[in-house]
Amino acid sequence: MEPAGATSCPRRHEVESWPHVHGYRVAMAPSLAQSERQALCDLLEERGPLAPTLCEGWTTADLAAHLFVRESRPVAAAGILLSPLAELTERAMDKAKGELGYGGLIRRIRSGPPYPMRLLDAQVNLMEYFVHHEDVRRAEDGWQPREDAELDAALWQTLKRGARLMTLRLRDAGLELVAPGHGSVVARTTEPRAVVTAGPQELVLLMFGRKKAARLEIEGSEAARAALETARLGL
Repeated sequence: MEPAGATSCPRRHEVESWPHVHGYRVAMAPSLAQSERQALCDLLEERGPLAPTLCEGWTTADLAAHLFVRESRPVAAAGILLSPLAELTERAMDKAKGELGYGGLIRRIRSGPPYPMRLLDAQVNLMEYFVHHEDVRRAEDGWQPREDAELDAALWQTLKRGARLMTLRLRDAGLELVAPGHGSVVARTTEPRAVVTAGPQELVLLMFGRKKAARLEIEGSEAARAALETARLGL
């Protein structure tokens, strides 16, 4: 567990980038998505398979199985977004845990996504791995938000692009996200409007349904705040 005062970002993991040229790996600086992936794998190893997460009902073993199925079992992963297929995803997760074990799941996650997802890793996986990294970090006492300007900037740019899509299920209220030092984005123009002010990391957690674990300042009418409280945000 991180000590309560530890807020600085750890050194970026020194991992190779994954693209190949003529069959040989090309050494490149790791992307933020890769760094979050490696940091999450380190934390999963440290916490063990039975540690809690912010994902209700899931242990760290369940989270590892989810990430493996999401990247390596595309048919079974359909249940992540399509609730009628959720049982298919759950069976695939149980099978992965049984066949690979906790350590094997972590090794597969650490090795990176298969093609073609590997080509879009930085675009597709930054927020996914950031959120799940925080799911493990913030599930135990003593965490603090990370101080990481590079991560904040990248998350904010990604969040701005996806904010409208992630608030499609917000009803009867609008939403403006304000990240001091980065800017603001109106995700929903409906009135009344809630205004949420926080750092990019906290705003991403809000938009992925981790409102209770995020440090946020929320302003707006009672109706707007109530609509935000009950909304199912995210994809």
